[in-house]
Amino acid sequence: MLIQTLSVLQSLIDWDTIVTIWLNVGHSDYWDNFMEMVSGRFVWIPFYLSIVWMMLRNYSPKFTAICLAMVILLLVIDDQTCSSLIRNAIGRLRPSNLDNPTSAFIQIVDGYRGGRFGFPSAHATNSWGTAFFLIYVFRRRWLSLTFGLWSALLCYSRIYLGVHYFGDIMAGTLLGLVNASIVYFLFLKFLPTVTNAFRSNDVSNDHFRIPILVCIAEVLIMLVLAIFVDPVHGI
Repeated sequence: MLIQTLSVLQSLIDWDTIVTIWLNVGHSDYWDNFMEMVSGRFVWIPFYLSIVWMMLRNYSPKFTAICLAMVILLLVIDDQTCSSLIRNAIGRLRPSNLDNPTSAFIQIVDGYRGGRFGFPSAHATNSWGTAFFLIYVFRRRWLSLTFGLWSALLCYSRIYLGVHYFGDIMAGTLLGLVNASIVYFLFLKFLPTVTNAFRSNDVSNDHFRIPILVCIAEVLIMLVLAIFVDPVHGI
């Protein structure tokens, strides 16, 4: 039984490596620049601020503050469970790490290799955790699609840059979903008045379009800037 389990696990690792290498190929200076921007720490601040603005336009400052506090709590949980607990316990080297034999087949950008361990992906855990939570809260089709596509693009950039396996991303996505579901359940249970207010249909749909437009605008701007701007480790 143990041998069969190890065999299955090794097969999954082999397939994960193959998929990662396949998703990592096809580099060019243009896409290198673009993916570095997408993966940046501060580039999405206008998108985040547009979400806060949307909330303030539709809901009371009190409700907005409570929701933001829950998002911050979720991010702390995501970051700690991912980076401080699971990552060090599993100890899976990033594909870009020079001590990993897979690194010979991985294309990296501007010498960036990230930290030592990468399972699960903190980018995936944080972005998908936030996305799932906001999807639960707002229940708006196009806004939900925007959150999902934003998270998917951010996660793909990590594979493109060579610092995460596909499996790192999937594990981070699952962890983000679990944590977001738990936090939202607590939100729903202990603050039903607030959650009911956010799910109300008696709000302006125009304001919900702002984060969508800002996200699209940011991606378009990065697509243009990638022609002549090299971020160089702004990630």
